[in-house]
Amino acid sequence: MAAGAILSAGTAGCINIAAPDKPIVIELNVNIRQEVIYRLAEDAANTVEQNADIF
Repeated sequence: MAAGAILSAGTAGCINIAAPDKPIVIELNVNIRQEVIYRLAEDAANTVEQNADIF
């Protein structure tokens, strides 16, 4: 068993951790159109309810 441990220790890999040369870029393409339309629709519905006599 001791010989097996010595042999496996000699063949163990080496792990290198290094920072990248270029900066890490994270692109967040977030579509906020749906939220804006929802808010406008809710606001329009409230306006119609408050001014039902003009519509």
